[in-house]
Parts: sequence; C-alpha cells; structure tokens
Amino acid sequence: MRVERFEDRTAEPVVCGFLHTPENATGDALVLTHGAGANCQSKLLVAVSNAFGEAGFSVLRCDLPFRQTRPHGPPFPAMAARDREGLARAVAVMKQRASGRVFLGGHSYGGRQATMLAAEPPRLVDGLLLLSYPLHPPRKPEQLRTTHFPALTTPALFVHGSRDPFGSHEEMHAALGAIPARTMLYEVEHAGHDLLPKGGSIDLPAQIVSAFSEFLLLKS
Repeated sequence: MRVERFEDRTAEPVVCGFLHTPENATGDALVLTHGAGANCQSKLLVAVSNAFGEAGFSVLRCDLPFRQTRPHGPPFPAMAARDREGLARAVAVMKQRASGRVFLGGHSYGGRQATMLAAEPPRLVDGLLLLSYPLHPPRKPEQLRTTHFPALTTPALFVHGSRDPFGSHEEMHAALGAIPARTMLYEVEHAGHDLLPKGGSIDLPAQIVSAFSEFLLLKS
C-alpha cells in the first residue's frame, strides 16, 4: 500500500490530507476525517485508514477546513457549515478516482459533520463510518445532537466505546432508533472516546473493517 500526501486546490474548500492507495484495490473508497481536538494524522485515523487500505479501499484521510486554517484548538460553531463543504468536496474528489462505491466517516466531531452532510442531499455516499459519535457533551445528556437523525437515510455503522462519556450504550441505542436508514452499533468494551481499550490487545482497526464490510458492503 502506498501512502502519500494529497492536495486538491481546483475548487474551494481545499482538500488536503493523505491518500492510501492499496495494492489490490476493490474500487471502493473511504473519506475519513478527525475530531475537534485532532487532525488527520491522529493515531486512530492512521490505524483505521491503514486497515481499510489493506482491505483494498482507497482511503483519503483529510483535514477539515477549520483545521487547515487553525492548526491548534477546537472548531468554532460558525465554521461547521464550512467543514461540511470541505467533506462534500473530499467526497467529490474521491468519486472521480473510485470505480466503485464511496463511503464517508469521521471521529467524533468529524463524524457528526459527516452525518449532518449526509442528511442533506440524498445518497451523497453509500454508507457512513462513525467513530465515537458525540451524542451529547459529557455530563449533559439533555443536549442531544440528534435533530438531523430523522433525515438520515444513509446506512451507518456507529463504533462506540463502552466508557465514552459522550453517550452510553443505552443512550446511543435509543438515539439510533430515530434514524430511518439501517444502522448498527458496534461497542468496544472498556474503551473511552478515543476508542483505545484500556489494558487490551484488541486489533480494533481490523475489527472495524470486518464489521463495516459485513454490515455496509452487503448487497441490499
């Protein structure tokens, strides 16, 4: 597998990050982005992108527009629409390169923006991979981030740590009931929001690829 820096400045917002090109490509592609406190070089994103690349996916892990203009610190709420525009551009770029299906995903904030984008135009992508969806702020379960869920018609796999303070298993399961598309909640035991199991040797990236393949790549 080849991993190289990638940049597309043919339109705004600019798409930049790293492109994973597999040796034995399936034709399918995945756009993957980061959370509010990270960038596309986070340990989780690199590991998951490598695992999908080994499975034959072309993977673009990209920096959201807020991170391109602000190397450190969280995104501003007013920047969220621009971040979704960046994801839409990244999807368009990969659709030009892929001969098969195109999927979209992200960790935490990136995953939330991916779901909001997918809830707008119908069938923008063929499926969603959501790592640690931030259902609500820690210790504020009344502030649910689910108002767009009833408009989400794209199949989605949610990967969630059992110790994630942004949402319990029960809260996540209840929230997913508002989504009309097919969904699956894949829980990672003893893991927090970073999806790193405490004291375990689990090969999580490989398990995510397996769960994603079984759930989203099956012909409906």
